[in-house]
Amino acid sequence: MAILEVTDLKKSFGKTKVLKGISLSLEEGQVMSIIGSSGSGKTTLLRCINFLETADSGRIMVDGDVIFDGEDKTKHKAKETREKQLKIGLVFQQFNLFPQYNVLDNVTLAVKLKAKERADYKQNKKQILKEIDDKALKLLSDMGLGDKVDSYPCQLSGGQQQRVSIARAMALEPKILFFDEPTSALDPELTGEILKVIRELAEKNMTMVIVTHEMNFAREVSDYIVFMDDGVIAEEGRAEDVINNPKTERLQAFLSKISD
Repeated sequence: MAILEVTDLKKSFGKTKVLKGISLSLEEGQVMSIIGSSGSGKTTLLRCINFLETADSGRIMVDGDVIFDGEDKTKHKAKETREKQLKIGLVFQQFNLFPQYNVLDNVTLAVKLKAKERADYKQNKKQILKEIDDKALKLLSDMGLGDKVDSYPCQLSGGQQQRVSIARAMALEPKILFFDEPTSALDPELTGEILKVIRELAEKNMTMVIVTHEMNFAREVSDYIVFMDDGVIAEEGRAEDVINNPKTERLQAFLSKISD
């Protein structure tokens, strides 16, 4: 069974139709890259799946659970929406770290807030917080940031900040990790270190969806590629097939443009 299933997802902003019926699925442990020109709907799709935007219609399932159904007009409580969001981790283009918190606090803040909802939190608070910190320290060490736990975002390079944001997303143990053009805010020399982290996550069978223009990387790390154009999926398939043998003129033009 697919860990992610999106069915006929639609989203408009005013009279502008941004998503015009997107359907896709992803198996556990697979990596999907979504490519396409600016304005094709890639980021809106990610934001709808992550509840940062609300789709107008369609259906989204994660790990067998329906997390969005456009036919369900029930007003859900904030806690219910938050629980659904926790199934999916999102790494933003611009890092979105809290400047007033150090690296360790940035990674653990959401996890500690969630822990307060546990029935045994008051009784075992000290142990629970220690376990959260220990797990975060391990994640940061794996990201090559073991010596930066007390640093603040302003003291880090762009690549280091992005690795912190990846660790923050991983700390919540999401079913799927989404990346929205994770290298777009980085200098070229820093891009490689982020792609290395994503490559290592793929080797560990982390289920991921990556919006990217890094075609060589997408070919290397992806099991499946989706090409979006004007709010629809214009082409999709195995990474090698889509990139090496594009069937549509739109994809051919897109690949030619970004390779110039």
